[in-house]
Amino acid sequence: MTCANCGAENREEARFCDACGAALAVAPPREQRKTVTVLFCDVSGSTAFSESRDPEAVRAVMTRYFEVARAAIERHGGTVEKFIGDAVMAVFGVPVVREDDALRAVRAAQELRDGVDIPIRIGVNTGEVVTGSGDSLVTGDAVNVAARLEQAAGTGEVLLGERTYDLVRGAVDAESLPPLEAKGKSDPLTAYRLGAVTGETGVARRIDAPFVGRARERTLLAGAWERCVSERACALFTILGTAGVGKSRLAAEFLDVVDATVVRGRCLSYGDGITYWPIVEVVMQLLGDAPPANPAIAALLGDGIASADDIAVATRKLFESAATSRPVVVVLDDVQWGEPTFFDLVEHIADWSRDAPIMLLCLARPDLLDLRSGWGGGKLNATTVLLEPLSLIETDELIDGLLAGAGLDAGLRARIRASSDGNPLFVEQMLAMVEESPDEVTVPASIHALLAARLDQLPPPERAALERGAVEGQVFHRGAVAALAPDDPDVPSRLLGLVRKELVRPSVATLPDEEAFRFRHLLIRDAAYEAVPKAERAVLHERFADWLALHGSRLVELDEILGYHLEQAAHCRRELGQWSPELEGRAAGHLAAAGGRAVTRQDAHAAATLLRRAADLLPVGRDRAFVLGRLGLAYELLGRFEDAYAVIDDAVETGDDDAAAFAFFVGIVVHGHGDGVFGVESEQAIRARLDSLGAVASDETLSAGYATLALMQFWLGRIGDALGNATTALDYARRAGDRDFEHKALLILGLAKWHGPTPWTEVLEHAGAMEALGLPSGSIRANAVAAQGRFDESRGLFDEHVSALTERGARVNALGQAMGRAWFEMLAGDLGRGLDLVAPAWVELGEIGERGTRSTLGGVYADLLARAGRPDEADEVLDVVADIGAPDDFLTASTALAARGLAASARGDHERAVELAREAVAIADAGEYTTQQHDVWMELGEVLLAAGRVDEAREALAHSRGLAAQKGSNAVVDRIDALLAATP
Repeated sequence: MTCANCGAENREEARFCDACGAALAVAPPREQRKTVTVLFCDVSGSTAFSESRDPEAVRAVMTRYFEVARAAIERHGGTVEKFIGDAVMAVFGVPVVREDDALRAVRAAQELRDGVDIPIRIGVNTGEVVTGSGDSLVTGDAVNVAARLEQAAGTGEVLLGERTYDLVRGAVDAESLPPLEAKGKSDPLTAYRLGAVTGETGVARRIDAPFVGRARERTLLAGAWERCVSERACALFTILGTAGVGKSRLAAEFLDVVDATVVRGRCLSYGDGITYWPIVEVVMQLLGDAPPANPAIAALLGDGIASADDIAVATRKLFESAATSRPVVVVLDDVQWGEPTFFDLVEHIADWSRDAPIMLLCLARPDLLDLRSGWGGGKLNATTVLLEPLSLIETDELIDGLLAGAGLDAGLRARIRASSDGNPLFVEQMLAMVEESPDEVTVPASIHALLAARLDQLPPPERAALERGAVEGQVFHRGAVAALAPDDPDVPSRLLGLVRKELVRPSVATLPDEEAFRFRHLLIRDAAYEAVPKAERAVLHERFADWLALHGSRLVELDEILGYHLEQAAHCRRELGQWSPELEGRAAGHLAAAGGRAVTRQDAHAAATLLRRAADLLPVGRDRAFVLGRLGLAYELLGRFEDAYAVIDDAVETGDDDAAAFAFFVGIVVHGHGDGVFGVESEQAIRARLDSLGAVASDETLSAGYATLALMQFWLGRIGDALGNATTALDYARRAGDRDFEHKALLILGLAKWHGPTPWTEVLEHAGAMEALGLPSGSIRANAVAAQGRFDESRGLFDEHVSALTERGARVNALGQAMGRAWFEMLAGDLGRGLDLVAPAWVELGEIGERGTRSTLGGVYADLLARAGRPDEADEVLDVVADIGAPDDFLTASTALAARGLAASARGDHERAVELAREAVAIADAGEYTTQQHDVWMELGEVLLAAGRVDEAREALAHSRGLAAQKGSNAVVDRIDALLAATP
C-alpha cells in the first residue's frame, strides 16, 4: 500500500505508514460470510427497577453496567456492536475469527452475569452471518436467535444456543432445557442454561509432519505391491479414512520407496455427472505428448464419443501397455466423489487386467462404502484398509517430530492430544497456528473452527487468492485466480505465500500452459469457500465459467463443469432474490448437453441428475419441455416409471407443439415398457402426431417421432417398415446433430437386422459401425456372437455389458439382457444356468413395475421351466404374461404359446402341445422375425417328437434348420442336428 504523504510502500494490511507514521487510506470492509458468536444482554424488569430509584442513581448504576459489559466483552476478544436502551449486543469473530470464539463469548457472559449488581439476562448463539457492510457489524439469523434466547432467559440466566453448546460442551457445565417457542421462529429453539465455565483450550502450532505409526497398513501395502510385481497382476488397494487421518501421507510414504511409474487422478467434489475426470488426468499423464492410441481413448479425451464399455477396455489396455516395461501405480484420490461409471471402470481394470503389474491405489472417505457397498469385496486382488486415529503414544511421537526438539507445555500437549482425537491433520494445524499467531490462537473445539480461524488470520490479499481458488475447486489454476482477482497484479506471489504456509501445494495442471495448485485438504477449501458471501460467489462462479470457456476447450467434460459453476451462480442469485433467467438458461444449456451425452452412453444415474438440474433452472416452455422429455428417458432407464410419466406429462402440457410432440413420442416408448401399452393404436397415434406437426416440426422431434414409429413397428413384427423408418430417423438425427437419437436409430436398425433375415455376419458389421462412431452397440454384438455358437465369448460380452448397465443405473436394459442370455444357455446345453439368469430378472422387473420387457422375458422363463420338467410353474408365469402382455405384441404372444406347448408336452398332453405350438408358428410366420420363426419351428419339432410324430417333426425341424442356416444361427442349427441325430 502506497502512502499518500511520503510515497513509501507498506504492507497490504498496514494501517499507518512505517516511514512517516501517517494514516493510510483504508478500504471499506469487504463483505464476508463468517461463523461468529453473538451475545445479547438486557436488564430484567428495567421499568420497575427505574421507577423505584432516583434518576441519578439509576444513571450511575446503568453507566456501571455498560462499563462492566464493555470491559468483559473486550477482555475476551469480543466487539461491542451497539447499546440499545438497556441492551448490549456483542460479536465474537469480528474483525478476526478465532477458533474459540464461542468459548470466549460464554466466558464473557459468565463474567458479565457475575460482575454487575442489577438483574440481567443473557443469550449467546453461534451461526453464520455476513460481515463488513452497512452500519451493522453482522447480519443474519444468528443475531435474531441470540436475541430470542436472551428474551427467554430468566433473571441471572445465560442461555446458550445449540451450536454454541456443541462448541463449548467440553468446557462448561450446562443444563438442557425444553424446546423454546420463539417469536418469529417456525421451529422451537434448542437451548442450554449455563452453570459455569470449567475448562479452557490450548495453543496450537503447525510445522512439517513426520510419518508415524501405520505399521500394519504399511505391511499390507508393501505385500500387495510385492504380489503385484512378482505375479504381474493388477492389485486394487483402497485406503479408507476420515478427512485428515493420513490417507495421502500413507500413500506418499509408499510411493517414495517403489520403483514404478506413478500417475494420479482425483474425483471432483462437485462429480454429478463428471464421470471420467480422474481417468482423463491419468491417461494424459501416461500419454504425455503422444497421440491417443485408439478412438476410445481419443473419445475419452474429448475427440468423439465412445461407449463406457469401450472406454473401460481401452483404458485397461493403455495401463497394461504402460506396465510392460515398468510397473505402474495409479493413485486415485477422493474416490468417494466418483460416479458409478467411474467405479465400474476401476473394477473392470482390477478384474480383467492380465500379465501387467498395475496397482490401483484408491484413497477415499469411509462413505465410499455407502455408495459402493461391494467395493473390492470378494476379489483376490483387492485389499481395503481403514485408517484409525493415531494412538496416544503415536500422537505424542507426531507432536515431538513436529516440534523438532522444541519444548511443549505438558498441559498443552494433553489438550492437543485430546482435541485432535488422533487425527494428524488436526495436530499439524494446531501446532502451525501456535507459530503464526502465538498470542491469540488456542486449541480449537472443532476442525471447522480451527480452519476458519487460521484462514481469517491470513493477509487479506492471500485470503482473497485462496477464496478465489476455492471457487474453482480443490485443484485450481493460477490463471483462474488471476481472472477472479483482476485488481491484484501480484497473484503469483500470493499463491507462493500460500504454498509456504502449506495451505496449498503445486499440482498437475489440467489446462495447457497453466500452473495448478491443490488445497492441502478439502476441509481447507471448504472453509475458504464458505467465507465468500453468496453475492460474491455468484459473480465469481460466473466469471470462472467465462474464463474456463476460453481456456478449457480441450476438457472432456467441459459442459458438466461449466454447467456446475453457472448453476452455482444462479442458485446464489436465487437465494438472494436476484433471479437471472439468462444465467439460468446458460447453466441449463450446458447441463442438458452433458445429460444428453449421458443418456447416449446409458449412464442413467448421471443423465437423470444432470437433466433434472437443467430442468429445474428453466422456466415453463419449449426448452424445459425438451429437457423433461429426455429426463423421462433417463428415468425409464432407471426403472423409475412413475417419475418418467410425471415429467413427460409435464412436458406435453407445458411445451409448444414441437416440444410437446417430442415428449409425446418419448412417452410412447416409456409407457411401452412401464405399462406394456403399445400396438397398432400406438402406431396410428404416432403417425397422426407426425402428420399434425407440419412445418413446425424440428429435426429433433422428427427424429424422435420416426424412431418411435420404427420401434413400434419392430415390436409389431414388421421388420421392413422398422428398417425404413429407423433410417429416416437416423437422417433427421444427423441433421439435428442429435447424438442420442442417432444412437437410438442405429440401435433400432441393429435390432431389426438382428431379428430379421439379415445374416448375423452383417449384424456384427452394423455393431462395428456403431462402435466406430463412438456409439455403444448395446447387446447386439453379444447376441450375434452367441447365435453363431461362440458361447464362451458371448458370456464374457454379456457379463461386461450387464455389469456396466447395472452400475450406470440402466436397470431395465440390464435385466432385459437375461432374456437372450438364458435362451442361448439353453441352446448351449446349460438349462440350469439359463434359469438362474432369467428367474431373478423376472422377479425384479415385476418389483419395479415394468411390463413391456417382462412379458416377453416371461415367455422365455416359462419355456425353460417347461424344459426343466416344471410345467405348473411355467403355467403360473404364463398366466402373468397373459395379464401384462400387450394384445398386439406378436413376439410375446408366439413365445408364450410355444412355452405353453412345451408345458403341455411335459405333462403328456401331446395333442394340446402340438396345437399350441402350431398356433405359435402361425403368429411368428405372420411377422418378419426370422429368429422367432426358426425358434418356434424348432419347438414345434420338439413337441412333435415327444408326441411320437417323427415324420412331421423332421419336416418342422428341417424348416427351422433352413431358416437358421440362412440367418447364420449356428447355435440353433447345432441343436437341431443333435435332435435329428438322436431321432430313430
